[in-house]
Parts: sequence; structure tokens; C-alpha cells
Amino acid sequence: MTTTPQTLKKLTVQRNGELPEAPGQTSKALRISGVSVENTEVEGLWFGKVHTGPGEISDAHHHGEAETGGYVFKGRGFIRFGERYEEIVYLEEGDFVYVPPFVPHIEGNASKTEELVWLTTRTPDNIVVNLEDQDVAELEIDYRS
Repeated sequence: MTTTPQTLKKLTVQRNGELPEAPGQTSKALRISGVSVENTEVEGLWFGKVHTGPGEISDAHHHGEAETGGYVFKGRGFIRFGERYEEIVYLEEGDFVYVPPFVPHIEGNASKTEELVWLTTRTPDNIVVNLEDQDVAELEIDYRS
């Protein structure tokens, strides 16, 4: 038998034109909060959008203890990780990715003409740790369109 708490949280809708920028940001990866502590009664979850302009590549970062799930909503992207960020995976519209806690990575838009939009969820929150002075290998990026 399932029990219902005495006080239910309020069901809310966050309208597209009213979504706030997330408190954790990385250069060239604009995070917009959809469901977050900034605009709902949620606990232990962040769900939002990440926008990367044509040809842009984010700075190196990780998400601390947060587990991250991503979905390529629009465009074609890539994630670099590993030693000197030499490993790269490309993601197309409709692809999902899991980024484990504390894994340093760089996100990029693999198109020079179209915006990249990820739908991203994290638990327990939108933790963003920007990394400075990283040794990043030179890689040829497979840009399309």
C-alpha cells in the first residue's frame, strides 16, 4: 500500500519564455533551468536545457557528485574526455549520454551553422565545477553543416 504525505508539493509549469539561467555556468554552454530549486519545490534533481552556438566548444568542467543524463534535442554535438581530453564521442539528435560524477569533460557543437541544444538532468543538483589551466590535446573536430 502506498501512503501519501500529509502535505503535497505544488505541481507547477515553467513557461519557456520565463526560464531562468542556471546558477552554474560554463563558457559556451548556457544552462537554462527548467525544473530546479530556483523555480519549483524540487529536491535532488535539476532538469534543463544547455545551448551551444555554432562551432562553439565549452571550457573543461565536471559536475562534482552529480550524475548527469543528456539528450541531444537539436543539432549534433560531441563530448571530449579522458587523458588530455583525447577521447571524443559524437552525438546526433535523439541520442542520450550518461556522464558519471567527477568526470572532466568538454562539450562542443559539431556544426558550424546550427545551434546545439541538450536536454540535461542531474541529481542531486546542477553542480558545475569549471576547470582552469587544463592540458587539452589538439584534435581535429568532425564538423558537419
